[in-house]
Amino acid sequence: MNMTADRAVICKTLIERAKTDRDIVVLCSDSRGSASMSAFAESFPEQFIEVGIAEQNLVGIAAGLAKCGKKPFVCSPACFLSARSYEQIKIDCAYSGTNVKLVGISGGVSYGALGMSHHSLSDIAAISAIPGIKIYLPSDRFETEFLTNFLLEDTAPAYIRIGRNPVPDIYSAGYKFEKDKAVKLKSGSDIAIIVCGETVKPAYDAANLLEREGISAAVLDMYCLKPLDEKSLIETASGVKAVVTVEEHSPYGGLGSMVSAVLSKSCPKKVLSLSLPDSPVISGSSAEIFRYYGLDAEGIKASIIRLLEEL
Repeated sequence: MNMTADRAVICKTLIERAKTDRDIVVLCSDSRGSASMSAFAESFPEQFIEVGIAEQNLVGIAAGLAKCGKKPFVCSPACFLSARSYEQIKIDCAYSGTNVKLVGISGGVSYGALGMSHHSLSDIAAISAIPGIKIYLPSDRFETEFLTNFLLEDTAPAYIRIGRNPVPDIYSAGYKFEKDKAVKLKSGSDIAIIVCGETVKPAYDAANLLEREGISAAVLDMYCLKPLDEKSLIETASGVKAVVTVEEHSPYGGLGSMVSAVLSKSCPKKVLSLSLPDSPVISGSSAEIFRYYGLDAEGIKASIIRLLEEL
């Protein structure tokens, strides 16, 4: 099984594109190692800026560069980027409509043992509340490569949350993604599982486990959370008994909240939101934390079986 870190894919893609595009600029907050951007810095030192641990300045400088025609990619830990520089993201990027791509690295619980100070579990809720900014959570190397290339052409500000660790392939080379459109990984008639980011693989595995027990589960990869692909969501939900969302986020303001808001208005269904709790999360590896809170394949499967029994 191939395992590749999405952060490495972003760096590789930017290096290839920077060979012919001198407007691509990468900015880091003393995080080039964590962001896997050392190779970019070495290959294109004149297109790399090290700001240091100063996230507000990081975003402000990137916005200024964008106004000068550059294509800045800001790479910083998601926990700090989304919180410390919130005002700059709101005003300098979203409100001003600048072409800044904010890459929140080591998102969710990727930092594991470092605990709550380094977990980013409210970033989607915070940033999605800002008008004028897109939000993406790619799930594997192929989706990340597509997204990076797409974002180099798109001029809207965007927040991209990726994990720290290598993740397994979900797609294959040559898969034709569509911009800002959800991907239906699996069709089903009993339950619909709506997922994003690093919860896509365990949800897909859970759907396969359920299939062995005669339960038909659809899986929708909502890699773009804003704008949300409401059409695909409603089409998928309309043909099932209930909907389950799975996310590496707080129970408030993330994927579950977004899905519930759309379906309550356009396609009323019972929605079960599986997320991390509204309390300090335990320390451990991503796999250990997912398993503890029932966000691994077995945990998702068990929750869905209980839900169907209650209907």
